[in-house]
Amino acid sequence: MHRLLTRLGIAMLLLALSVVMTVPGLASDPFVSLKLSRPPAGSMAAPFELTTLDGKVVKSSELAGKVVLVNFWATWCGPCKEEMPSLARLQKQLDPAQFAFLTVTTDPQRQGITYFLSQLGISLPVLFDEDQEVSRTFMVRGLPTTIVIARDGTLVGRAVGPRAWDSPEAVAVMRQVMESGQ
Repeated sequence: MHRLLTRLGIAMLLLALSVVMTVPGLASDPFVSLKLSRPPAGSMAAPFELTTLDGKVVKSSELAGKVVLVNFWATWCGPCKEEMPSLARLQKQLDPAQFAFLTVTTDPQRQGITYFLSQLGISLPVLFDEDQEVSRTFMVRGLPTTIVIARDGTLVGRAVGPRAWDSPEAVAVMRQVMESGQ
């Protein structure tokens, strides 16, 4: 009986692998390997306007034509702290004429955020969502949450939880979206 179950288990595993390998693009889809969910086709990013750490206003409309990665985070979030350096490295790998990276926080303590970033040795654009309206609009339920927006404002990906954003898979996703627009 044990041998039969073992053989059945191996057969099921081989069947599952063959399905993954034969579905076109599934095995090599960087969205799958990065565990990015895709929103329903045609979902558009809601427009927003937020203030930066140094008091400047950033309007989403000013980013039209660029792929935008929006990362929602907080200083008290351990996984956020874990992924921040990889986000900074990703930003350095991509052309700023085609790619924009924003971090959004509801933390009200500007000095604490400055200290947080300096402790990590990174510099990232920080936007404040003090009334949490943008976080609600993007349905942020857990931190970190990262949203990928195509050049035309279409939502193309969503990740909840930390990722290695400078990994070959993540860079491939960003480049794929920059090249194809999706």
